[in-house]
Amino acid sequence: MSGSSTFGRFFEQLIVWESLYALAVLGGFALGALVLRLVLNLVSSRIERRAPDSLVPDMVKAARGPSILFVLFLGLYLSILSLPVDGAEWRDGVTRAWKIGIVLVMVQAGVSAVDFFLSWYMRVVAPKTETALDDVLLPQVRRFLLVVIYGVGGLIVLDTLGITISPLLGGLGITGLAVALALQPTLGNFLAGTYVLSDGALNVGDFIELADGPSGYVVEVGWRSTKIQTIYNNMVIIPNSVLSDTIVTNYQSPSSAISVIVTCGVSYDSDLRRVHEIALECARKAVRESPNGTDFDPVVNFNNFGDSNVDFYVFAQANDRIASFDLKSEIIQEMHERFTAEGIEINYPVRKLVYEGGQRLPVEITGLRTPADGA
Repeated sequence: MSGSSTFGRFFEQLIVWESLYALAVLGGFALGALVLRLVLNLVSSRIERRAPDSLVPDMVKAARGPSILFVLFLGLYLSILSLPVDGAEWRDGVTRAWKIGIVLVMVQAGVSAVDFFLSWYMRVVAPKTETALDDVLLPQVRRFLLVVIYGVGGLIVLDTLGITISPLLGGLGITGLAVALALQPTLGNFLAGTYVLSDGALNVGDFIELADGPSGYVVEVGWRSTKIQTIYNNMVIIPNSVLSDTIVTNYQSPSSAISVIVTCGVSYDSDLRRVHEIALECARKAVRESPNGTDFDPVVNFNNFGDSNVDFYVFAQANDRIASFDLKSEIIQEMHERFTAEGIEINYPVRKLVYEGGQRLPVEITGLRTPADGA
C-alpha cells in the first residue's frame, strides 16, 4: 500500500513537472516573441533614419506581425504537445490546429506584404509619376488582392478541417462567370478608366471638349467615370467607356496657350494696305493691354474675295481656352472702333444688278431695294 501511494505521488509530481515544463516552453516563446518585436523595431527605426526612402523599413515592419504570431503559435503548439496527455486523436487535433494557425500566419503575412508594398509605393514612387493612374488604381488593386488572399486562406482552412472544397470551387467558378457577365458595363468602365489614366492625355484641371458633346474643366478622373465642370458651372459625369471611344480635344495640351482667329471683311473700295496696318495695330494693342494675351505677335492676312467684302483674318494667341473668348472680343472692339474712325466700311451683304444698257444699281439683300422703289 505504501509503495502504491509512493508511486502515485511520484506520478503526480511527474505530471506537475511536465505541466510546468509546458508552461515554461510557452513562457520562453512568449519572451522570445517580445525580444523579436523589440529587435525588429530597433532595426526598422535605424534603417529608416539612415534611408527614409528605402524599402527595408517597411519590409521589416510588415514582417514583424507575422513573425511574432508564428513564434507564439509555435510555442503554444510545443507546449500543448509537452502536456502529459496521451491519445492519437488528441495529437491529431493539436496538429490540425497547428496547421490552421500556420495558414492564419501566412494570410497575415500576405496582407502585411500587400500593405507595406503599396504604402511604400504611394509614399516614394507615386509622387514622382506624371499620371494619377497609381492613385486611383492601387486602392482597387489592394481590395482585390486582399479578397484573393483571404479567400485562398479560407479554402485552405476548410480543406484542413476535412471539408471537401471541390464543389465549392466549381460553384465559385460559375458564380464568378455570372458576376462577370452582370458587371460587364462596370468592368468596361474600369478598364477604360485604366486606359485613360495610363495614357496621360487627361489631367485634373485640363479644359476638354468631347466631339458633339460637353466641354469643361476636368475635376476628377476616376476608375468608373470622369467628371468635368462646364462653363455654366454644371457637373457632367462621363462614363470612361464613352470617353475612351470618342474624340476629345484637350485645350491644355501640349500647352494651355490657344490660338484666336478673328475673321472680318472690308469694302472693295478700301485701301487694303491701310486696312492691314490698322488691323495689325488693333490686334497688337489688344494683346498688349489685355491680361488674356501671350507674347505671340499677331498676324493679319487677307484670304478671300467675298461677295460683298475682301475677307481677312487676325491670328493671335490667348493664355487659355477661357481667355480666348475675352481676347477675341477685345480685338473685335478695337478693330470696329478704328475702322469707324478711319472711315473703313464693312459692307452689309450687297448684290449689283445689271440692266439693259449697262446700267448698274446696287441692291441691298437686307432691304432688297430696286429701281422700281424709287431713288
